[in-house]
Amino acid sequence: MTKLLVLEHSKSVRNNLKERLEFEGYATQTAEDYQTAIAQTERGDIDLIIADDPFAVPDTDTPFIIISSSSSLDSAVEAVRRGAVDFLTKPVDMNRLLSAIRRSVGSVEVELADTNSHRHPRRVVKSLKTGTTQSIEPIIGESETIVHVRRLIDKVAPSPARVLITGENGTGKELVARWLHAKSSRATAPFVEVNCAAIPSELIESELFGHERGAFTSAVKQRKGKFEQADGGTLFMDEIGDMSLSAQAKVLRALQERKISRVGSDRDIDVDVRVVAATNKNLRDEIAKGNFREDLYHRLSVIVICVPPLRDRKGDIPMLIDYFIGHICSEYNIPRKSVEAEALSALNRMRWSGNIRELRNVVERLIILSGQRITLNDVEMYC
Repeated sequence: MTKLLVLEHSKSVRNNLKERLEFEGYATQTAEDYQTAIAQTERGDIDLIIADDPFAVPDTDTPFIIISSSSSLDSAVEAVRRGAVDFLTKPVDMNRLLSAIRRSVGSVEVELADTNSHRHPRRVVKSLKTGTTQSIEPIIGESETIVHVRRLIDKVAPSPARVLITGENGTGKELVARWLHAKSSRATAPFVEVNCAAIPSELIESELFGHERGAFTSAVKQRKGKFEQADGGTLFMDEIGDMSLSAQAKVLRALQERKISRVGSDRDIDVDVRVVAATNKNLRDEIAKGNFREDLYHRLSVIVICVPPLRDRKGDIPMLIDYFIGHICSEYNIPRKSVEAEALSALNRMRWSGNIRELRNVVERLIILSGQRITLNDVEMYC
């Protein structure tokens, strides 16, 4: 018999679910908090957890379903990111819940015959925490500009079109690239990233296209480049505006002909790669200066997604702070901290030249250095 654990803070909801699930033939246990749930799952006999909060689910291989009081996209994304196999909203639709349970448990039950006895076959439930989006941060915010970015991702991701992501440092360009990959038909294939600004110009061609043994002094063995590593998947080329003109010419050929050749080789290798590029520079200005090829720009910019700076979406700052507090406190395994209204107002007035990356670092610093509540004094002292 499938064994379920209902992890729900509301006693009435908890008891109603237990009663209905037992009526449907499931052995059901309940827990009201994280500690009780740990004690239940440590016994190792729970097949599936049904919880109202992804942060309250014990860190085990047991698959879990989230039933949330929030129907927002961000809540669903956060649940999936943390490993949920399904996401439902309250009030609970029992038909949908039962279907989700059957998908989550019934489809992964494997009968193992015990060849040493006449007992019934035992059932082993395999973990389903293998979703392609479980390690991707959600794109937080409800401002018009960030909602537009999410809509563009949803429209563009299923197509094979190349995408150029523009925006200042720290705005989340890599996050957009990862969601484009996760929502595409290539989601199960590799997502390979390369920072074009971090690699010396004399090594960028070897990094992208690989090299043969003996191609240059330190080439002691053959090496596959990023294009080959991303074959069948997505290659994210960050800070592409810093790439040398000679490397740009080879990238252009790879995009045009879907072929690359390793450094030191005259043999062509077929590659099937979707290129997503990003830059914090104005590439049209770089073209005018002679630093970037116009033909490559047009190859890369079939779709352009502009990620807005944080100063243009200040209405999202409270949501971002709330998300970072929950995420960081969970990582540090400490009780969730709150923010006083005056402190939140002070944070909202800051310029945030480093954008979301700077905001996250500040929130982490405040969590480490503040008491149970983040106060205005904390903000003035540590920011």
